[in-house]
Amino acid sequence: MFFDDWRKQTQFNQISKTLLWEYDLSDFDWQDMKTLVIQRVIERGWMKDFYAAIRFYGGIDRVRKIIKGIPSLCDKDIAFVCTVFNLKKEELKCYRRKQLRKKLLSS
Repeated sequence: MFFDDWRKQTQFNQISKTLLWEYDLSDFDWQDMKTLVIQRVIERGWMKDFYAAIRFYGGIDRVRKIIKGIPSLCDKDIAFVCTVFNLKKEELKCYRRKQLRKKLLSS
């Protein structure tokens, strides 16, 4: 898998603050806002942000679980996370929501 070496990437230990520019990070709840943080890393992050997020949130499996709960991602980002994190698009909340919207709009 793509990020199998995350344990060795110890130099990447901080998520870029610019990804969360609109929040006051002095009292930011990183655990409560983990879905948003991972979404921002997927949408706008660098490799170092992915490594930092994987380290911060406790590994690939935990990040994979967070990704499954992200409410919206563009098709490109869905394809990316499915490939890189070995997920099926049907496992993603954002994909299921898109399918429901299409179904509702076409009825």
